[in-house]
Amino acid sequence: MESTSSGAGMECPADSDLTWACMERLLMDNLRLYHHPLGVTFLFSDEEVAAFRAECVCEVPAKPLTYCQWELGARMQGRTVLGTADRLFCTNAQCSFGWREIDDGEVRSQLKYCRDEEQARRFLESKPRMPMGALKAVAVAPLGACRRPPHVVRVLCDAMQAYHLAVDYMAAMDVHPLPTQLLMSSSSCGGSVWCWQSGTFNFSTPCSGSYNAGKMERGETNVFIPGGHLQPLVRRMLERVGRCGSAAITRPGDFFPGGDICKNCPLILFKKPRAD
Repeated sequence: MESTSSGAGMECPADSDLTWACMERLLMDNLRLYHHPLGVTFLFSDEEVAAFRAECVCEVPAKPLTYCQWELGARMQGRTVLGTADRLFCTNAQCSFGWREIDDGEVRSQLKYCRDEEQARRFLESKPRMPMGALKAVAVAPLGACRRPPHVVRVLCDAMQAYHLAVDYMAAMDVHPLPTQLLMSSSSCGGSVWCWQSGTFNFSTPCSGSYNAGKMERGETNVFIPGGHLQPLVRRMLERVGRCGSAAITRPGDFFPGGDICKNCPLILFKKPRAD
């Protein structure tokens, strides 16, 4: 296998070897991810939907579900889920994907977040949305199962894993500081749309709907990475692994990215026993 040096004697895979399956394995192993990272693919025509069906083993929701639940099947069960408007229960996601207009009913559903209806409508209209009727379907799959470059890579992880991804993204793409975008709802659906439209990384909390419907833990958060930016991010992570011996930023050389033993602590130390 062709490879390039990554420092410290480590051989880093060449770009041609950094397949989606390889990058999923590298991210899961080095960052100790609990869930599959996901590839989100937007399909804008009947022909694209047919081609996707032909190249992937897809499953469809048996009954209308939320978008967060589509993701749940992919990240926790390894399914490639192909979702369409008639199988999407959540009106927030329907608006995000351009499958529903913002109407009075949707405004009223957002009043729990806002001071009044005027503010709720204004906030809704400021959300990232697909053009009405442009999108035919949304596919979510484990990253390793992707057969084409996804528009967005979704990672559900803890805050320290998200920090590692963000730091490597900033180094790889040469951008700092890295602004993020937070929505009052629609974090998973609207967050994916915003990532694709803006072409940049995003890091956000769950919204109330994605927390409940998506079955997130309280400490988990959302990371969104443009599909075309994942390979530079992974390559940057591997550079650090080659230089430091692990992907951990908190304690370089340790193999757990969230290790919180103080670097200078004189007590929590381990060494080989003396030979008697």
